[in-house]
Amino acid sequence: MTVRLRSLTASVVALWVLPGMATAAEHGTGARQPAGDTGVSAGWTHPRTPWGDPDLQGTWPISHLMSVPLQRPPEYGERLYFTEEELAKQREIVEAQNRRYAEERAEGRISMGHWVEDTELPTQTSLIVDPPNGQLPPQTDLGKQMSAALGSDWNREVFDSVDDFSTWSRCITRGLPNGMMPNPYNNGIQIVQAPGYVVINMEMVHEARIVPLGDMPPLDEEVKQWLGASRGRWEGNVLVVETRNFNGRTSMTDVPTRGSPVDPRASSTAMTIVERFERTGEDSLIYTITVSDPVTQTADWTVRVPWKRDDSYQLYEYACHEDNRAVRDFITSSRARRAQEAAAQQP
Repeated sequence: MTVRLRSLTASVVALWVLPGMATAAEHGTGARQPAGDTGVSAGWTHPRTPWGDPDLQGTWPISHLMSVPLQRPPEYGERLYFTEEELAKQREIVEAQNRRYAEERAEGRISMGHWVEDTELPTQTSLIVDPPNGQLPPQTDLGKQMSAALGSDWNREVFDSVDDFSTWSRCITRGLPNGMMPNPYNNGIQIVQAPGYVVINMEMVHEARIVPLGDMPPLDEEVKQWLGASRGRWEGNVLVVETRNFNGRTSMTDVPTRGSPVDPRASSTAMTIVERFERTGEDSLIYTITVSDPVTQTADWTVRVPWKRDDSYQLYEYACHEDNRAVRDFITSSRARRAQEAAAQQP
């Protein structure tokens, strides 16, 4: 926790803004579309659960998306895919990142190289596909005010209380849509199904989203939750999940998802998220998420990315609270620093 709050900022974030990491190509000739993003595999039949639902079960880690920024650098406009020449540049950077992890593993040590796990070549120039320029839409005036009031240990130096830290640093939640975005580590996502339910396990912060299917009535609008209240339905073989009833106390984005703004982006209790899980092959799935919040942002935005199943991936417990002194230490050291500065100004 202590290392994450400062060392990760200095090392990981710096690594991800290296030049050349987000070069993109025009659609059409020479453009490379991501594998698994061209529809259902030929000759493949969608499996069913014993009770007849489309089967999405398995472990779908999104580590391969770590090198894809949330927002597309504006100089690349509306270009989404890479040319082979641009991929060659990306390959050098990704291999250098993975090499640091492999070197520590070979030496039997865990240092800063282990904060960023192995990844793969980026499949596209940004996670965001709509707006077409790959950028987050502007915030409303109220949204800007709400974002400025959010706690974030990524962009401030003075800490007075636990509210000055993000909910993730406080071991509460990454929230949504944040929790479904790639991170430097703990990228496991597991889908488990039972009659009438789908459960989405997120390795980071060890959260389980329980999604009732069918005709379950919506949660009373007075009840607000960290991850909202989800309701799911099948549209053919596609699972559609709508989530409402958020408590408005989490940020939509955070710095460890590459390409996210340093300043937090507030959500409100009016936020609605619609997700689509479309399995396209034995080990491939297209994940789409659209975020709407008329209180804090001027338009919706959508992420659409390919997932890959890897049932050999092991989800580990996220025991964030154990012996966690970082938040308290930052508050006490911040108070001590200001006391010293005040004393130095006394005549």
